[in-house]
Amino acid sequence: MVLDLKICPACGDRAERPRVENGLLVCAVCAHRWPFRRLPLFALTGPSGAGKSTVGPRLAERLGDLALVVEQDVLWTGALRDDVPGHPAFRSTWLRMAAMLHQNGRPVVLCGTVAPPEFERLPERVFFSGIHYLALVSEPDALRKRLLARPAWREWDEERVEEMLEFNEWLQAEAPSMDPPVELFDTTHIAVDDAVDHVEKWVRGLLSGTQRPNAAVG
Repeated sequence: MVLDLKICPACGDRAERPRVENGLLVCAVCAHRWPFRRLPLFALTGPSGAGKSTVGPRLAERLGDLALVVEQDVLWTGALRDDVPGHPAFRSTWLRMAAMLHQNGRPVVLCGTVAPPEFERLPERVFFSGIHYLALVSEPDALRKRLLARPAWREWDEERVEEMLEFNEWLQAEAPSMDPPVELFDTTHIAVDDAVDHVEKWVRGLLSGTQRPNAAVG
């Protein structure tokens, strides 16, 4: 069992704003310090319909020796599905979950629609050495066609499609100026295998220039 990193293993206090000093988590109540694995998180983002759900399963097969690939929407339920801009409770829960998974020694590739402003300002951001963002995007007409072709249970009506097209446009315009910048990859005319190749190289390339994922950060 992996303890929630917001909970002090000494006194049991649950930190609202976790503290990290010199690579150690620090309890604000009892001053206990303890080591943890502070790994990078990989956010495979982009609008719905750009290819995340198609790439994800194949990416998991490719990266089985190196990383854990997880689908963000599995927690899009209950109280986490609120109307607050940015959905901070949902985002915070995922950062906590990813940080706990990291304690097993492999970084997480999180597949889901997210942008840096929704992660970087959260208290749980401190658990990660960095968050890297790669957005799959598409030309508007192709994205519209993909979304409207989805099964009826997904409820993609014209209003939702327009919202996603706006996000797709905004992401492509703002990606270079975000902090950190978001890398873009257009899937409009790309075969699935080529998209998987690109994402795999992105993850492996970034990890090859950082600390190995099975090493603890002290």
